[in-house]
Amino acid sequence: MQVDVRLFATLRKGRFTEQVREYPQGATVAQVLADLAIDPAQVGTAFLDFKYAALDQELHDGARLGIFPLVGGG
Repeated sequence: MQVDVRLFATLRKGRFTEQVREYPQGATVAQVLADLAIDPAQVGTAFLDFKYAALDQELHDGARLGIFPLVGGG
């Protein structure tokens, strides 16, 4: 299945901004992170089709997955 993966801020470094990627049926957000060598501890939030997604959320064909890093500041 095809998933439109969008990375934001520091997660783009050395990777990409947006890319349609192939994953097997039943793949999860956590599997995408592993595929991209992104430590889950670096992820602030993920959105699947513009709604909050947990790491164990299953993806579907044509999904839009946005992954955002933790944000700090003050």
